[in-house]
Amino acid sequence: MRSTTRLLALGALLASPVQAAAQASPPLPWSAPATTRVTVEDRKFASGDAELSGTLYMPASAKPVAAIVVTHSASSPLRGASLYDHLKTILPALGIAVFVYDRRGSGESGTQSAGGNFNILADDAIAAAQSLKGDPRIDPRRIGTWGLSQGGWISPLAASRSRDIAFVVSVSAPVVTADVQMIFSSTNHLRANGYSDADVEQMVAARKAVDGYMRGTVSRADAQAKLDGIKTKPWFKYLYMGETFRDREISGWRKEIENDPLANLGSVTVPTLILYGADDAVVPVADSTERLKGVAAKMPKMQVHVIGGADHAMQMSPDLKVALDPKHDGTERPDSPEYFAVLASWLAAQGLVAD
Repeated sequence: MRSTTRLLALGALLASPVQAAAQASPPLPWSAPATTRVTVEDRKFASGDAELSGTLYMPASAKPVAAIVVTHSASSPLRGASLYDHLKTILPALGIAVFVYDRRGSGESGTQSAGGNFNILADDAIAAAQSLKGDPRIDPRRIGTWGLSQGGWISPLAASRSRDIAFVVSVSAPVVTADVQMIFSSTNHLRANGYSDADVEQMVAARKAVDGYMRGTVSRADAQAKLDGIKTKPWFKYLYMGETFRDREISGWRKEIENDPLANLGSVTVPTLILYGADDAVVPVADSTERLKGVAAKMPKMQVHVIGGADHAMQMSPDLKVALDPKHDGTERPDSPEYFAVLASWLAAQGLVAD
């Protein structure tokens, strides 16, 4: 019954996305004490030879609680990114701790990045989960991961590599390789901004040439020539590419496109929630959900849900051109009520919400 009460209170939480921060402010003379009390703690943990830094949002509880480790989207590497604010507010109110850390090479987590190696990023998430297991306030059997976009790839990969991950929430993660996803995204960026089919064809040809070089089927000179032909185009900024590329033997992009997220998912045996926005112009949702149908019989603990009206960041964005503008990268803030409701309901169904 108390779990149901917590879920019914979700509407009030959505109206106050910065409640956790507000709790630290001096109370107004007429204010009432908040039901949810959250302790905010900065903490460090080791992953391999790196020391990473994060913040734990810990709800007050008489019993050990479940916890979620947040994995990063490509454009939001810092723990303070607006993309993660809703987790810090909603999840502690459900009795779930949240741990957000600076991705390696960002913020207070050193200067050495993972170089596009998803295995390293997944191992960082595993190390974060393992660091929480020693906290007596957290139930070591109920620590999972949440990730959006690239983080939605990292979260299931972590679960496939460690038994310390008890559940997975993967949001807006394409179940296609990174090169396929980026061609889909760049095509929509160009079309939303009024560029012609000829521009789209030239962009696709250049992208495929670079990807072909990474796979060893196109020469470096030919790939660079294709890239040189578009780098002065006004739409080049929508491709998220550099004007040159690294040697395929050391390229992080090669590592990314060689990673098949469907293979990673097939190795996940824990409860998994996969969420997409129906209006996502960054990820090929239709292709992704179709591929997921092919493994559904082998993954009885997987649930897939497409959120009506939501974009890539689970925002109810009516303007595609604005949603795809690179200047907004890193400022996303999920606001879909359906997303919040489905997430909370699924967590409760897994027995993760406090009684």
